[in-house]
Amino acid sequence: MVWILLALPITVLFIINGIVHFYFALKLNRMFAEKHNFINSCFIVGLWMSAGLFYTFVYFNNDQSLFFFQLLSLFFIMIFTPFLLYCILSYQNRLLKKEPKKKDKRIEFYFSKIKEIREEDDLENSNIDLTQKDYDLKTDIYRKFLHLVPAALIIGLWLFAVYVWEGIWEQDLVWGLSGRDFGQFLILTVGYSGVLIFAILDYIRFSYIFKNFNLSHLLPDMVLDLLIKSMKKEEYYDFLKPAALTLALASIFFLPFSIFTAAALISTIGDGAASLFGIKFGKHRFPKNKNKTLIGYISGFFVSFCVTYISVAIFEKNLEIYKLITIALGGALTFFIIDFLNLKIDDDILNPILCALTMAFLLFYI
Repeated sequence: MVWILLALPITVLFIINGIVHFYFALKLNRMFAEKHNFINSCFIVGLWMSAGLFYTFVYFNNDQSLFFFQLLSLFFIMIFTPFLLYCILSYQNRLLKKEPKKKDKRIEFYFSKIKEIREEDDLENSNIDLTQKDYDLKTDIYRKFLHLVPAALIIGLWLFAVYVWEGIWEQDLVWGLSGRDFGQFLILTVGYSGVLIFAILDYIRFSYIFKNFNLSHLLPDMVLDLLIKSMKKEEYYDFLKPAALTLALASIFFLPFSIFTAAALISTIGDGAASLFGIKFGKHRFPKNKNKTLIGYISGFFVSFCVTYISVAIFEKNLEIYKLITIALGGALTFFIIDFLNLKIDDDILNPILCALTMAFLLFYI
């Protein structure tokens, strides 16, 4: 019971964020009824709440050897990250008071982009077909890179903990903590702290929906520039995709790490390959009324199969080859179905969760 009480503040914090996200979603849906994806926002709200519950009741362990590291995790998530964000925003606020022209410039820069997006939406498709492909490709390169960061960071931290911290440095003998447990500590701390940062970015950039409470100028120039370069049109009306992806990954972290890794890579590298190859080389749309291409489907399926096969082969060394192929096909096929159906729910949510569940089923029951 004491262990649950220690972790409960994170559950409360994430549930509160879920409620705040829901309130923002209602406001955005009223203002941009045709543009805002309210169904997707509701799923993100659910992911916020489930992430909070998972931390306390699934990932928080009552093992005495983990006590110090779990307290450290609580400190970084609950205290250090909010304090760091407060310091950054306070600094930006003081800076802009000294340089009011900079404040006006930031506001003008962000809202000119929003205005540009709205004007493009009002144009007929025939008038923008010549530039749309180049725009999408440039945006997608930044966007997919931003999406790759959470998955790459999570996998990198796990590999560091298992093969460097324990394997080379042998710190498990010093701290009495295995590399796997240390890896879980690193991933949960960085992941949960990171998604809070994305949440604050969303609150700030959407603050203009409240009268006389526009705080978008507090976003540092580098952050604002990165957001502009990486967001697609619909993301000006919806929550940031990397946050949804990170929350979705948090909901499958309890699965074997081989499955978790494969799902993370399908959601980033597989999805990225489908999108980038489809934009760059795709000529035949299928279905014809959708913005999907045959080369995109093929690229996404092939890359998803490859990253799944490699991931599972590395972490599940005793599996027979037929089972490796079956799991890889299951993950790739699930990705293809999600990509083909093009549902209202964002694939950054569906891909990691559904691909992971499919592959986990095949791993345990085939």
